[in-house]
Amino acid sequence: MKKKTRVPVSQAAKRRKPASAKGKAQVHGPASASRRPAAKDDAKAEIRRLKSQLTKALARVEQLQAVADTDFLLGIPNRRGFERELGRAISYIQRYHASGALIVLDVDRLKPINDNFGHAAGDEVLKTIVAMLSRQIRSSDVIGRLGGDEFAMLLWNLSETDAHAKAAALEADIDRLSFAFAGSTVATGVSAGVAILRPHSEAARALADADCAMYVRKALRRHEV
Repeated sequence: MKKKTRVPVSQAAKRRKPASAKGKAQVHGPASASRRPAAKDDAKAEIRRLKSQLTKALARVEQLQAVADTDFLLGIPNRRGFERELGRAISYIQRYHASGALIVLDVDRLKPINDNFGHAAGDEVLKTIVAMLSRQIRSSDVIGRLGGDEFAMLLWNLSETDAHAKAAALEADIDRLSFAFAGSTVATGVSAGVAILRPHSEAARALADADCAMYVRKALRRHEV
């Protein structure tokens, strides 16, 4: 009968260590792997949340931009909004060699209406005039309020002759308007000045030229009356 060979205790312990290490790997490995997908899911959720916040912020910025560029009484671009549209139009004209006209209009005899019948009456006159002007332009054209009783129109693809004819027609249409306030009938009108937009035009210069032409026209209309 063969004798059993004794294995030293130190060697037996060494042989058991790999099994022990392997056991530890089996215990801790799956836990680390489960944490990685969870972290990825958290990151994706955070990205979705931030994207949603960004979309809402951009929509709010666009809304505030529209409010800042719009005249609250008349619902048309204010001076800031109109000058932005004019700048874009001139850039387009410069790039594609298109043409356009700028007409500046100043409402005549509005101050006596405000003084005699109140600013609500003056507001009604302005609303009526803007409604009439809006009916006389195309969807691609722009009308804006530069301030007070002064307006501007950006009209595409008009020759200088056509632009002056258009300004005269607008004056004639508004001259025919009449308003009844407190039992009195009053009339108003507009004086229109024209500047032609060309590839070398600048927004500020075009507005100044049209404004100067408008004041010349206003003086002539006073003489005509």
